[in-house]
Amino acid sequence: MFDRITFDQKIMAGKACMRGTRIPVSVIVNQIAHGATFDEILHDFPDLEKEDIEQAIEYAA
Repeated sequence: MFDRITFDQKIMAGKACMRGTRIPVSVIVNQIAHGATFDEILHDFPDLEKEDIEQAIEYAA
């Protein structure tokens, strides 16, 4: 179950986003793929929590 990922046609054209924000899951996954740490991502996106990043990775898998 992906309770931290939302889909809303009015937000980012329905792309998978984190908890109703305008932060696409793809941005988080891309940062991880390019070597960003959880701490770096949390610094760049203060609205996120560690669990959001973990779920984004699970969703991508």
